[in-house]
Formats: sequence, structure tokens, C-alpha cells
Amino acid sequence: MSEIREKLIDNMTENLPVLRKKLRLSQEGLAKIIGTSRYTVMLIETKKRRMTWNTFLSLILLFDKNQDTSVLLRVLGIYTDQLDAYFRQEPGVEI
Repeated sequence: MSEIREKLIDNMTENLPVLRKKLRLSQEGLAKIIGTSRYTVMLIETKKRRMTWNTFLSLILLFDKNQDTSVLLRVLGIYTDQLDAYFRQEPGVEI
């Protein structure tokens, strides 16, 4: 996994409890939305399991599409200009 992906995942992991609580979601509620178990969410939040890129992408979709957390993703350095360019498939941008 690239260094950029690692950093983005680290930022998401560090801020996941805050983002989840901002949407008033329990670990169970978040797990249901992104298709994983509450146990997995708990392990990620306590840093006992590394978040996968697919989980990161699921969380980005959820938090970016909600106005209560969309701006926070940018402020916290989770949704970066480089990530946005990657999603837009701009030439030469890799993550």
C-alpha cells in the first residue's frame, strides 16, 4: 500500500470516533451502513486492527455525503485535494 494511502487511513482511524459520533451513529449502526461488524469497527477505533482501503473508501462515501461531516473530512486532512483528483481520475495522480 502506498505511503499516501497509509497516511489517509491513519487520519481516518484517528478521527473515526469523532466522525461517527457527529452522525450520532453507534459502532453497530456504522457497521451496518458500511457492511462490516461492530467488532471490526471497535478493533479499528482501538487501533487493534488496521483499516483496509475498501473500508476507508466506504467511510469516505458515507462521511462526504453527509453535510455534518463533509467539511470535517477536509479540515482533518482525510479528504485531500490529491484524493479528490484521484477520484476524478486526473492524469498522473496516484494514491
